[in-house]
Amino acid sequence: MPLTTYNNVSVPSFMYGTAWKKEATTGLVLQAVESGFTAIDTANQLVHYDEARVGEALLQLATQGITRDKLFLQTKFTPINGQDHHLPYDARARITTQVQQSFASSLAHLHTDYLDSYVLHGPYSRRGLGAEDWEVWAAIESLYDAGKTKMIGVSNVTADQLTLLCMKAKHKPMVVQNRCYAAFGWDKEVREICQTHHIIYQGFSLLTANRDVFINPEIRAMAARYDVTLAQLIFRFAMQVGMLPLTGTTNTQHMKEDLQSDRFTLLSEEIRQIEIIGL
Repeated sequence: MPLTTYNNVSVPSFMYGTAWKKEATTGLVLQAVESGFTAIDTANQLVHYDEARVGEALLQLATQGITRDKLFLQTKFTPINGQDHHLPYDARARITTQVQQSFASSLAHLHTDYLDSYVLHGPYSRRGLGAEDWEVWAAIESLYDAGKTKMIGVSNVTADQLTLLCMKAKHKPMVVQNRCYAAFGWDKEVREICQTHHIIYQGFSLLTANRDVFINPEIRAMAARYDVTLAQLIFRFAMQVGMLPLTGTTNTQHMKEDLQSDRFTLLSEEIRQIEIIGL
């Protein structure tokens, strides 16, 4: 079941993440789409992503009949504090110009003239939102107002920062993408704000950030009861609490298994059990 943003954009319920794939990026995106993924997440940040190689995969997919309109593309503007020396913009330019340059570069990398989702990779400030944060958000809002991206969002954001953004921005985010730790109630505070404001919450590192969960005997028993993998169990839990999960698996079998996570339904007491497992 696709999810819908508060501005009525339909988003696939599972997303393939391309971080840390380097030269394997093109092949893995092809595998992911062949396995059934229709939503791809990347970023214009060469230290962790290879956006241009995602674009190479998209060109190949188009020759197979899987055209741009059949895919959901999400990429990010990464501030200078998250970049290495390979910058997709002029570091001396004002932030608004940096956003415009990075966005244009992303369109070129991805061989498209629009994005489905454009995300701020993280606020400049550790706490609260400063002048740089409001400038970068206004620049991203302008791209949305111009119809160049169907939705906008923010990643690596705290509950306080998200509350401020929802209160004071011209357009509140349509999506939030955060690393999701069981030890913090699966980012419960941020998820609740998203729920209140009808923002889609995307959870990443659901597996890698929660290795302790996988050795928990109750979780293992639950997976055995449903005859599913531990990954499928966590992804299904994520979906049932209203998240859009990301997976970055490099294993084709796991890609296919992950996409079958919606074939069973957890009971409400089982969801509660998983929600508090890391606390």
